Amino acid sequence: MTFMKAVVKEAVTAKAVTIKTATLSLSLAGMLASSMAFAAPSEAPSDFVKRISDKLIVELKQNKANLNNNTLINKIVAQNIEPHVDVQGFSRLVMGQYYSNQYSTAEQRGRFTKNFRDSVIKTYAKGLAQYNNEGYTLRPYRNTGAKYPIVTMDFKANNGNKIPVSFQLIDKNNQWKIRNINVSGIDMALTFRDQFKANVQQSGGNIDKAIASFKPNAEAGSK
Repeated sequence: MTFMKAVVKEAVTAKAVTIKTATLSLSLAGMLASSMAFAAPSEAPSDFVKRISDKLIVELKQNKANLNNNTLINKIVAQNIEPHVDVQGFSRLVMGQYYSNQYSTAEQRGRFTKNFRDSVIKTYAKGLAQYNNEGYTLRPYRNTGAKYPIVTMDFKANNGNKIPVSFQLIDKNNQWKIRNINVSGIDMALTFRDQFKANVQQSGGNIDKAIASFKPNAEAGSK
């Protein structure tokens, strides 16, 4: 074999290896992208909401005689609702502009999230303590491919009226979490955000004071 033939053969071999390596890399990248694109909770959004709602109602029925016990009702909420809520994401929505580094530190945001979580548990515990065997109907769910799916159900009140409650969900590590709640047309995150903003203003812009004194009021309508 002449020197020139050897060089040509080496070049052809190197090119083939390069093409093979590039093809393999593209194939692996495609597989990874494909797996990421289709990674999603195996449970349908409506099934998720129905499952946690049914479990909560079972707990309320079993403990109906003792729902006026604050410790018990707080425990029921903490065990049956809190694990399914994106507390950090919800807190970010509520803090709004004050969640940025321009207005607050990571420590302050962490403290807000903890205080907000505790307040929300007490808020919903207070409402659930009034449970009186009310049921609910789940509205038909249609998958539109939205980033934040919304599942709506109608709760039956004592007076026979229906209270529409919509749960906005988010995919967190292939598990559905509640990102926001809308009750009778009232956006809870927006309502709480308005309240916290007012609290900051009343505190003279003191974030620490605003965080410590913030008590979300779910019964107040959004402005």
